[in-house]
Amino acid sequence: MSSSSSAVRRALGKAHGAVPDPVTVFHDAIPAVTNLDPALLAALRRAAADAADDGVEFAVNGGWRSPEYQEQLFREAISKYGTEEEAARWVATPDTSAHVSGDAVDIGPADARAWLAEHGAGYGLCQIYRNEPWHYELRPEAVDGGRPPLYADPTHDPRMWQ
Repeated sequence: MSSSSSAVRRALGKAHGAVPDPVTVFHDAIPAVTNLDPALLAALRRAAADAADDGVEFAVNGGWRSPEYQEQLFREAISKYGTEEEAARWVATPDTSAHVSGDAVDIGPADARAWLAEHGAGYGLCQIYRNEPWHYELRPEAVDGGRPPLYADPTHDPRMWQ
């Protein structure tokens, strides 16, 4: 990360949704968690409590983000991948990001993602993108109908074509 990117992240910080160190879904002092859509947060907390019974702990690596923070992440992705088109495979713009609306959460570590891959649909928690196994969104219809098909990456998601 460049020093200018690092400075922007420090300036934006936790209040804008940065998660410098992973936190639990029960952490009530972190805007990235508390600003999630209430239905998503409730489903996450139910799933996390049940996963804990199986010895698995969820860590939130990303959640709600301000438009400014999402824009910074997108700009960093352009620097990393070279073009807006390639960056869009990994990071959405502030106008299209489910993180900005509080409708997406990034979960780790690998055992938590594996637990969610097996049990998440029962809570309406679904992986959306094949290339982002950490990215989960609430799909209540998955409880009865199973998880929806995965998009290859965000560029295949019609919500991104706004």
